[in-house]
Amino acid sequence: MVALVKNSQNLEVWKVLESVKDPEIDTVSIVDLGMVEKVEVEAEQIKVTLLPTFLGCPALEIIRTNTKNAVMGLSGSKNVEVEFIFSPPWTSDRVTENGQKGLKEFGIAAPPRHLEEDGSWHVDCPYCDSTYVTMENIFGPTACRSILYCKSCKTPFEAMKPVSTIM
Repeated sequence: MVALVKNSQNLEVWKVLESVKDPEIDTVSIVDLGMVEKVEVEAEQIKVTLLPTFLGCPALEIIRTNTKNAVMGLSGSKNVEVEFIFSPPWTSDRVTENGQKGLKEFGIAAPPRHLEEDGSWHVDCPYCDSTYVTMENIFGPTACRSILYCKSCKTPFEAMKPVSTIM
């Protein structure tokens, strides 16, 4: 888990960022996904620095627009800048507990917290919590997700892929 520094100057901004949802998964915010790296507030200038979950994510411009619109709604904010940076890289351990719950609510298994020595990973079924699951396809509907199948409840589901800098 990555600790995110918040202070009284930017706490209001962080709070409004919790309302900015992932465009595809409306049960998790960009804060819960660990995408917010930094919030800077100076006079009427607000800068939000975000980490994309994947470089080629087609939703980045939507996220930028939604973030800017949400922050512009705050009183006194006239200049809002939203920047994506790629260093440090986003890692799946940045997903908060609320983010894990939101992913599960949407039917997506949260990224695993542990990788095996060989790089393999395991998640439980988000519908019945069974461990009896199989990987159907490492490539899911987006670059950050895979398709799995629960042999207990006979339900296909998606899992958010683990992304780590220690692999």
